[in-house]
Amino acid sequence: MQNNAYVYILVMALATWFMRVAASLIMKRPIRNTFLQSFLYYVPYVTLAVMTFPAIVEATQSPVAGAAALIIGILAAWFGASLFKVAVLCCATVFILEFFL
Repeated sequence: MQNNAYVYILVMALATWFMRVAASLIMKRPIRNTFLQSFLYYVPYVTLAVMTFPAIVEATQSPVAGAAALIIGILAAWFGASLFKVAVLCCATVFILEFFL
């Protein structure tokens, strides 16, 4: 199992390196298409959301607590709370709901 981990890391490093090199070889000019620019701008955010959302709901004892914390976090961020405040509110929401449910 230990040796497989090194192989996995090596394969992922090569895949990442290849994608960066391929992109730099293919793209010689700046991208001028506004649709493509906006698409590429939001790709990291969408990827982060896709990886984070299932973990939020499944990391708690009750999916209801995770969903409530997600909603509280979205609302707090929407109204301008800092990342630390959002994290504290979400953790407190999960703690309170799991304590009483």
